Amino acid sequence: MTFRSVRLLAVELDGAEDAVYGGGDLVSGRVVVDLLWDASVSALEVVCRGAATAHWLENRSAGVNTAYSDYTSKITYFRKKQSLIPDNEELTTLPAGRHEYPFSFQLPEETLVTSFEGKHGSIRYWVKVKLHRPWFSVKKVKKEFTVIEPIDINTPSLLAPQAGTKEKMARAWYRNFGQVSITAKIDRKGYTPGEVIPVFAEFDNSTSRSVVPKAYITQTQTFIARGTMKQKKSVVATLCGDIVGARRRETWHGRAIKIPPVGPSILQCRIIKVEYMLRVCVDVPGTSKLCLELPLVMGTIPLHPFGSRTSSVSSQYSLNLEWLRMAIPEQPEPPPEYSSVVTEEEAVQNSAAPRQEEDLSGVLERPFMAYVQEFRFRPPPVYSEVDPNPQPFNMRPRCMTC
Repeated sequence: MTFRSVRLLAVELDGAEDAVYGGGDLVSGRVVVDLLWDASVSALEVVCRGAATAHWLENRSAGVNTAYSDYTSKITYFRKKQSLIPDNEELTTLPAGRHEYPFSFQLPEETLVTSFEGKHGSIRYWVKVKLHRPWFSVKKVKKEFTVIEPIDINTPSLLAPQAGTKEKMARAWYRNFGQVSITAKIDRKGYTPGEVIPVFAEFDNSTSRSVVPKAYITQTQTFIARGTMKQKKSVVATLCGDIVGARRRETWHGRAIKIPPVGPSILQCRIIKVEYMLRVCVDVPGTSKLCLELPLVMGTIPLHPFGSRTSSVSSQYSLNLEWLRMAIPEQPEPPPEYSSVVTEEEAVQNSAAPRQEEDLSGVLERPFMAYVQEFRFRPPPVYSEVDPNPQPFNMRPRCMTC
């Protein structure tokens, strides 16, 4: 028997090929073993695992030689194992053909972080199968899957507006050209990919030169290993404004910058972080630029339409009025009959029970809610289309001028 007796060893997950999992979900599937002829197997095990890894190399020149420093850090979120064919003293003989072994793993409710692939690290989740056979090396196969932990932007901290002010004295060759200031604001901190961020900003150019206002959305990937930090920054979206002349002022009344399809923020991992920032800048010729940074959080659960801070009170009030118009008909229906609300026994008891004068002297001494509760389940009054208190026909209207 040769190593090629195993025609196929594969992992098939239930559901769609691009399925996404979260904390507490069930990862299930099957291990497929296809043999050309009968084979002896000592063990078949499947392992489900999730881990974060940060790794990079830094070179240090020492004369003519170059030394490299290895920075590596790893976190294992979980590791679960199942033995599909137990490893015992006796070998298991599998006949030729296709064999399927189902498996399932329950992901932890917490401690999971969204899947990520970066330049100096990754966060991965996978199912790995090991086939052990006597006198042969272990045959392995791995199947990765995606995990996305939800970030709900409908929380008070992510719905809070972000604002700031920054100013700078423009200098070149020890000469002052004047002061440049930026004041910017956005409606909230949390957004989801595909949304548009309205930027409200004011640029005050008190210099003798023209400046160019711009806005960027930047992504910062941070990798931490052995107490050292490595970062990779990139610009994911850009907004360029009009030139602001010397000693002039420019205002943005909600200039739109669209968020491209980017991954969510990763803030809960100790060795890998993904953060976003809105940078509102001014390019001043002859000197360094002035930048104001407003933090962003990319979420996975979009903003609820009724929880938007950007919608005005008047629009919400008109929406409520429209809902009332649809809910209340023009001709109100009469209330139901008394007999349809209470049973016959209750109706007889209520009609036969003698009415007693109520003593209201102790009403104010009892709790108010207790007094209200007594009237919650009282039956409605009897409906009648005949006015119980008709006006006499011989009543003349009173003259207001008399």
